[in-house]
Amino acid sequence: MKLNVQNITPFKVGEIEYHADTCLPLIDAVNRNKLKFKALARYTYPGDRLTDDTLGINSIGYWDANKPQDWGLDWHRNEGIEIHFLESGTMPYAQQGEEMELVPNSLTITRPWEMHKVGSPSIGMGKFYWLILDLNVRRPHQNWKWPDWICLAPKDLEKLTTILRHNEKICWKADKRIRECFQKIGKAVDSDKEGDKASKIRILVNNLLLLLLDLLIVDEVSLNENLTNSSRSVKLFLKELELNLTENWTVEKMARSSGVGLTRFTHHCKQLTNLTPMKFLMLKRIEMSKNILIEQPDINISDVAYLCGFSTSQYFATMFKKQEKCTPIIFRKRVLESV
Repeated sequence: MKLNVQNITPFKVGEIEYHADTCLPLIDAVNRNKLKFKALARYTYPGDRLTDDTLGINSIGYWDANKPQDWGLDWHRNEGIEIHFLESGTMPYAQQGEEMELVPNSLTITRPWEMHKVGSPSIGMGKFYWLILDLNVRRPHQNWKWPDWICLAPKDLEKLTTILRHNEKICWKADKRIRECFQKIGKAVDSDKEGDKASKIRILVNNLLLLLLDLLIVDEVSLNENLTNSSRSVKLFLKELELNLTENWTVEKMARSSGVGLTRFTHHCKQLTNLTPMKFLMLKRIEMSKNILIEQPDINISDVAYLCGFSTSQYFATMFKKQEKCTPIIFRKRVLESV
């Protein structure tokens, strides 16, 4: 099977882009006949194209690896909630920094803001299913919007949503019914021809969600409403900010990217960091510059300023001296001479 890489515009929240995982290592492994793979997908995900009859599903399918593998899917996020199920074999897996080994009947759930990876560094041998549903959310405090073809009774859907939003548990042991549901999903994906199994897939996904609700109710996970407040969304954004320091940030752009209003964003930032948003940004840029000055002694000050998001080297030097009580050049000299 030769898989094409789709070129799709990413979803953007403020200044931060969310790219659907292109699964390039998986595509390469399929092209090298390392495993059996079958999926229906849209956007950048590999697989046969989904039709509009299943809008909301971004990827659904499985892979079956029956020999040693030499690839894995590194840390990434999806733009929807993702449900994984391992039917057989073992699979190294990690989510939110917690590493584990999945065994038969392991079921995992990731929310759009949760980093996860499959493989350490390579995946194991096994049959692995997944479903990615886009609920039109990117931040914990945002309300979930299920596809209109999800037909659970309103109270059941509300209960499922509440449990999924108010806990951070990663892995469950699925029962026979869930295993059989994923097996049926696999058969529907296998036999789909240009969307002719859309009705069956919709019914199976609804059934899976109902079975998932039963599992979560029996499990009696502890619920925490604080996981869905706007403060947590700001906290997650501030972590992401450290990876996007070169952006031309304003407080307004930060607020939009965190998904909350300007006043609330400023309030939460002050509560979380004891700094205003721009002072926090400046502090992180100075910290980044200190690391570059030490670890890359051959880089000139102008380039350091540019790499850390400062508009000019003069402004960088002024802010650095204000923070560190010396110029960047003197800082670098002192540290290197003390080594």
